[in-house]
Amino acid sequence: MMASPATSTRAARRILPHRVVVGSGRRPAGLARAGGEGGSQQGASEPFNLPAELGILSLRLGTSVMMFHNGLDKLKDPEGFSTFVVEKYLDFLPFDTIAPLLWTYGAITAELACPVLLALGVLGRPSAAALLTTMGFAIYFHLNQTGLEGFPLGVVEAHQYAFETSSLYAGIFFYFLLAGPGKLSLGGGKKE
Repeated sequence: MMASPATSTRAARRILPHRVVVGSGRRPAGLARAGGEGGSQQGASEPFNLPAELGILSLRLGTSVMMFHNGLDKLKDPEGFSTFVVEKYLDFLPFDTIAPLLWTYGAITAELACPVLLALGVLGRPSAAALLTTMGFAIYFHLNQTGLEGFPLGVVEAHQYAFETSSLYAGIFFYFLLAGPGKLSLGGGKKE
């Protein structure tokens, strides 16, 4: 025997002491369905939040400038990076099809081109994905070289874990991969 909808609602009210609306078909303001439906204004875009967008812009620009420098650093000695980092610590890469020096130039290209694109907000998500990949390799390198160094409570001589910077970069690029470059960009916050 099935309970009537009224009985189900009374049972829900006993379990959940706050007001429960069953079957109204309306969503609370601020909750929207995929595709832009819902809320009080159907199809309306989200309001422009200047402080949040300025924060996203400053994060995007600051991170991009620092990552561009990272690429310039590799460009100064690609052979050394290839020998002492790629060949030694990233030996799982398919060197039979792509030489270590080409992997290095791939990382250099990503670290010089993608920060510019990300800073401008053009192809922000693909750029963030490429940079997240290079930071994944950097984290792997640092963990192989120094290990966890007592993370999270260890105090290290260098005052930061070797993998700390690349992990912070990875977190920032993961954010931009998911959220996009923001509305203050040449892409204007459009979906990519």
